[in-house]
Amino acid sequence: MGATAYKGRFAPSPTGPLHAGSLVAALASWLDARAHGGKWLVRIEDVDTPRTVAGATERILQQLDACGLVSDGAVVRQSTRSALYQSALDRLIAAHSAYPCCCSRKDIASALEHQGRPRHRHGELVYPGTCRQGLPPGCTPATTPCAWRLRMNDLEPNQPPALVDIDNTATNTIANSTIHWNDRRLGAQLQDVQAEVGDFVLKRADGCFTYQLAVVVDDAAQGITHVVRGVDLADNTARQILLQRTLGLPTPQYLHTPLVLGANGEKLSKQNGAQALDTSSPQAALAALAEAARRLDLPTGTATDSVAEALATWVPAWQARCQQWASRLSAP
Repeated sequence: MGATAYKGRFAPSPTGPLHAGSLVAALASWLDARAHGGKWLVRIEDVDTPRTVAGATERILQQLDACGLVSDGAVVRQSTRSALYQSALDRLIAAHSAYPCCCSRKDIASALEHQGRPRHRHGELVYPGTCRQGLPPGCTPATTPCAWRLRMNDLEPNQPPALVDIDNTATNTIANSTIHWNDRRLGAQLQDVQAEVGDFVLKRADGCFTYQLAVVVDDAAQGITHVVRGVDLADNTARQILLQRTLGLPTPQYLHTPLVLGANGEKLSKQNGAQALDTSSPQAALAALAEAARRLDLPTGTATDSVAEALATWVPAWQARCQQWASRLSAP
């Protein structure tokens, strides 16, 4: 059987236009696809409809086009794919792998405080399992807005680690809720999802499907083999591998790129004052791409007159960078 054809993606959330940090992830994922002779897709992650900003999707696509980063297929919008997510959730419910939960964030925080388990700054609000054995009296999905959570305490009990990778160059295994996986840049990673996250939400009480479920369903449906994204999403990977395993879906290879930080040292984001990329002219788009390439430690000293020339220069440079990472991680 031949090797699986490379297919990557860039999946921005339309909560505003692209900024410098999101362009780094877009450029890295595009270069990785081109370096592997594969396809690169754009997916708009607008599953969280309350946070979607009108006109942001069109602005993002215009910015990408100005930077020469054009999807190799139709742009998919998560807001049109709810039936797929509900089908996946229904499978989990039928297998008793998902259950309803009426706990608010305040309820969870109070339960954790009562157990002497304070939440660390920027840390997960680890779900204590309050509704795992059933909803409280008087609370039913028909009368109370309920979220749906993945049940992890019964997943793969006392089973040996199971191979869930699609490519033998990166080993991903599951032993109960502990996930071992390899990042192509960061190397070996480990997370006990049950201890560090708890039974995580698949569908919110307001009816919105969560990022974790939507991204897993979409990556499988689109045949994504490689995911390149910012390192701020690395701690989501274990949850996604666990969910892929539970749904019987393939696991892509992952590579997480360095973060772009704001002036306060926090991740550059729309919430952190990130300014929209200026792609109003070819020169502005080229300057934005050059800054993104610099963040990825790619050469930017060669004079180029166009976006196309710059992108063509960075493809072999990205190949060399990937080879360096692979050599470093394989060294004894």
